[in-house]
Amino acid sequence: MKIVVVGAGYVGLSNAVLLAQQHDVVLVDIDRERVEAVNRRQSPIVDKEIESFFATKNLHLSATTDLASAVNGAEWVLIATPTNYDTETNRFDTSSVEAVFDGIVACESEATLVVRSTIPVGFIERMRRDKGIDNLFFAPEFLREGKALYDNLYPSRIIVGEQGVAAEAFAQLLKDGALREDVPVQFTAPTEAEAIKLFANTYLAMRVAFFNELDTYAAHHGLNSEQIINGVCLDPRIGAHYNNPSFGYGGYCLPKDTKQLLANYDNVPQVMIGAIVEANRTRKDFIASDVLKLKPNVVGVYRLVMKAGSDNFRSSAIQGVMRRLDAAGVKIVIYEPTIKGPTFQGWDVENDLTAFKAMSDVIITNRHAKEMVDVQEKVYTRDVFGSD
Repeated sequence: MKIVVVGAGYVGLSNAVLLAQQHDVVLVDIDRERVEAVNRRQSPIVDKEIESFFATKNLHLSATTDLASAVNGAEWVLIATPTNYDTETNRFDTSSVEAVFDGIVACESEATLVVRSTIPVGFIERMRRDKGIDNLFFAPEFLREGKALYDNLYPSRIIVGEQGVAAEAFAQLLKDGALREDVPVQFTAPTEAEAIKLFANTYLAMRVAFFNELDTYAAHHGLNSEQIINGVCLDPRIGAHYNNPSFGYGGYCLPKDTKQLLANYDNVPQVMIGAIVEANRTRKDFIASDVLKLKPNVVGVYRLVMKAGSDNFRSSAIQGVMRRLDAAGVKIVIYEPTIKGPTFQGWDVENDLTAFKAMSDVIITNRHAKEMVDVQEKVYTRDVFGSD
């Protein structure tokens, strides 16, 4: 069976690799360097399992920049292009997804289209109506950056925003590629599936915000955060997971998904959703003010990446802290090996670790790192458990 996956980010690439175990998969992306890397079996993103599969598996996978040639003869087209949050419209920018729709319609392809990008509630129904595409549905992904293929191989659940033969066939494609055998599957209407994705991520953001505010309270009163968190989490209804304080929730998904869900609450009474978004801003304000109490002239930023095992620092929480420190007149210097240039958004980058440590009065890091042990007296972090 021929399957096309559009978008070579962590969602699209991991889906392509999963399905290429058993099917002919063509991965489409506008970035020629990513396409060439995939064809050389080099992962363009940091993901241990993808790198391992490229090295050891016989994958039926090719990549191209040509959508029209790729969709010829395809039975399925999975769309995993970016849907960044547009602060001017307070909505996801779905233009990349819609451009794929238009390209496929122009090719007169009869493939079934499955959107894997995160989209606003009501998007699929509107696209079916406005673009006249009936063979279109949404299947949300629940993947972690850096562990995207792992989460495809051992999925927590499969949600398909469609009911019927095509929906069951798509769910079976994902199950066939997975290693987990007892995967829960739920079939819903498309709008309910869109809501599931946004509410799931907003719940995770709420949990991050809760433990961050617990930590803020403890820091303000000179209390031991770890003891309080451990005691709270002994309640089995709460559990000792996803509870490590941080500089705020960040990354590609949680910030934009919480804001999109809040936008979907137009004319609907709410307090909590707005509070989750506001809590993340408040946490960064607290972190910055706490660092400023140390009266540093130079603050070193150890790594911009959102979490260990990832090379992505889009919307990482630490950048929000940096902007606040910069506004207060503090000089910022960054240690981030994934940045090749001398500056990042106007801030200096120093990738000689020894020099970075020497020039920094205080070093902020979202998570403890063994590289910082020798300058522990300079390190500022709210990491309690040494985990993401």
